[in-house]
Amino acid sequence: MKACPICGRLYPDDAGFCPVDGSELMSATNAPPNSSVLDPRLGTLLFERYHLRRVVADGGMGRVYEALDMIEKRNVAVKILHENVSRDPIEVERFRREFEISAELPHEHIAQVYDFRPTAEGSHALVMEFLFGEELRGTLERERTIPPARLVRMVSQVAIALDEAHARKFVHRDLKPDNIYLCQTPDGDIVKVLDFGSVKDNARGAQKLTVVGTTIGSPYYMSPEQAQALDTLDHRADIWSMGAIVFECVTGRVPFTGNTGGAILMAILTKEAPLLSSVAKEIGVTVPSRLDAVVERALRRAPSLRFQSMGAFADALGAAYGLEGDHLAWAPMREGDLADAIREGLAKAPAEATEAPSPEDSFFGGTDALAASVPPRITSSPKVIDLPEAAPEAPALGIKPRGGSNLVWIVALVVVVALIVVAVWAL
Repeated sequence: MKACPICGRLYPDDAGFCPVDGSELMSATNAPPNSSVLDPRLGTLLFERYHLRRVVADGGMGRVYEALDMIEKRNVAVKILHENVSRDPIEVERFRREFEISAELPHEHIAQVYDFRPTAEGSHALVMEFLFGEELRGTLERERTIPPARLVRMVSQVAIALDEAHARKFVHRDLKPDNIYLCQTPDGDIVKVLDFGSVKDNARGAQKLTVVGTTIGSPYYMSPEQAQALDTLDHRADIWSMGAIVFECVTGRVPFTGNTGGAILMAILTKEAPLLSSVAKEIGVTVPSRLDAVVERALRRAPSLRFQSMGAFADALGAAYGLEGDHLAWAPMREGDLADAIREGLAKAPAEATEAPSPEDSFFGGTDALAASVPPRITSSPKVIDLPEAAPEAPALGIKPRGGSNLVWIVALVVVVALIVVAVWAL
């Protein structure tokens, strides 16, 4: 490893100069740590292994450092929890769970956690792979929307990662733009899914890390069953969350809004998402009309009416943009090539969709990628991953998928839920 003697950033051995300040790089073991931030930890060796080089970020949970792993000779990110966080057994257990799940789920599209243990100063430190890039949240704040090719490539990679997690009966439960990391490369983003500390392990019935009256997740991306803290929640909650993320990536806004967490959850439980194409049109973005059916299906209240796997959702998304093939082929494609394929596909596709896909179409049988609304264009069969058997569904507060007559009872029951649910805005 090499390091910049000015800013302290770490680089591979074949790098010559720091792209940030232009300084010539030197051996990481000889370069001084960044001294621009006064921090007594800088320059120290954590656990006799991790040489803390520079402060990367400060957050509500802890301070993040870039460090050099002296044994593996790689740069890593070290998060040392703030004292108050380290005293909270629930928070400590969440970080411990993230470390343990990472060991069980090594994957190229999931950020890997290498170490977690108490420090000599009485805190705890989480060590994970160091990522170059930014969270999807940062990209959306700067650019507002995501172009089709970049979106399809991103969702395809997320689908590969989460289908693997779901096959092992892990439910992420906190999928949001903050937890999708985009590592930029010349060929396009390499996606890493972050923060498996909120995972529900349906295989082992892991310890519940919430208290009565609270939920895990950001309210904007929280599925109806998660908003109600239902024990029957399964992998399809993540599919709903991804639907909300796709909606935001295309339109620049989330599908459900409110002035408080409770108001957002009430909207999710009682309202339909606005038509994606109509919202996109408001900001001058034209989308294929078939995309409406894809996102609408992902956001259905009843889990049984959604796509039944993340891969099926990704396949339908690509098909709506006129692509041939499946998400396994699109995930590694150069973004430029994917953009060309989308332009060609949309030029050949019919101008308007016919009808919405049948709710009976599912990942486990029939056609799942917009069979009813898009002419068959997929030329290779999607890889089928054995997912856990769907848990029985609890009624969503008596709310029918498309309205109902008992409006007073609906509102009364939802108000009760909204009052007892405390949404976690940023985990």
